[in-house]
Amino acid sequence: MAVNRLACFSDPADHYSHRVRLVLAEKSVAAQIIDVPAGVRPAELLEANPYGEVPTLVDRDLALFEPTVLLEYLEERYPHPALLPTYPLARANVRLLMHRIQRDWCAKADTILDPRQDGEVRERARQTLGESLTDSAPVFAGKPFFLSDEATLADCCLLPVLWRLPLLGVELSRAAKPLLDYMERSFARPAFQASLSSQERDMR
Repeated sequence: MAVNRLACFSDPADHYSHRVRLVLAEKSVAAQIIDVPAGVRPAELLEANPYGEVPTLVDRDLALFEPTVLLEYLEERYPHPALLPTYPLARANVRLLMHRIQRDWCAKADTILDPRQDGEVRERARQTLGESLTDSAPVFAGKPFFLSDEATLADCCLLPVLWRLPLLGVELSRAAKPLLDYMERSFARPAFQASLSSQERDMR
């Protein structure tokens, strides 16, 4: 394989790739980011991942895919700063948050972004996503991160979706102020800024 160091095959516009780049930035891990636009399958990627999907992480002779697996591997491989709490119950709670983010918000974003979906289906998903985020806004009050005093993997899963709200056609009202404040704080952090591709910068 042509890749000789830690590398991440990443779609520069995909929120699942973005979450991996965000974890790398949070941990200040130097990795080679290999841009793979949607629909492109370079030979090096197919050699690492027979499905040709991104994100795919290559670490020496190890190749990993499936976003959650990548995040867990990076957390164990580079434990500082920790993005999962120390105690088992707290770690389980963060993993449960990640699962709920996926089911409640990421799945809706995927439907909106999928051009194969019927327009009515996409509009319904857009409305549901906006309402769900607004209804959840109060939980972002009182803590600097998502139900936490420190950044966790849950933030790394959620923030790439929130960054794409203009692209998704979702506009949050003032009723979502705690969530809007969380977004403003989080987007300004150096790690988040470092995680952005040029295509993602153009989304806002």
